[in-house]
Amino acid sequence: MITRYALFDGQINEGQSEAFRAAVLAEILPKWRAFPGALSVRVTFAESRDEGAPEYPMILAISYPDLPSVDAALASPIRSEARAATESVLARFFTGKIHHHVTTAHEYGPV
Repeated sequence: MITRYALFDGQINEGQSEAFRAAVLAEILPKWRAFPGALSVRVTFAESRDEGAPEYPMILAISYPDLPSVDAALASPIRSEARAATESVLARFFTGKIHHHVTTAHEYGPV
């Protein structure tokens, strides 16, 4: 299994945490869940993270069965819709960068 992580490295605009969270769940998550071949799409917010975990305001993780599935998802026209939704939410609520990380699941244990 292959997991792609988007690490949102920055900060949510002051007083906007709840609005940011609601926008992520309503506008971003459904778009990424529509990706072809995705086994799971999940988001973790800072307040729900385990103690000692990296301090990112949000982590988006998408798992695929194999690399060809990742390639197909990245080539899909759905990707542009998901990126547009993500960029729209970030422009309204977030200051910072997104770092992408790709790993095989065994590096971190079961996904």
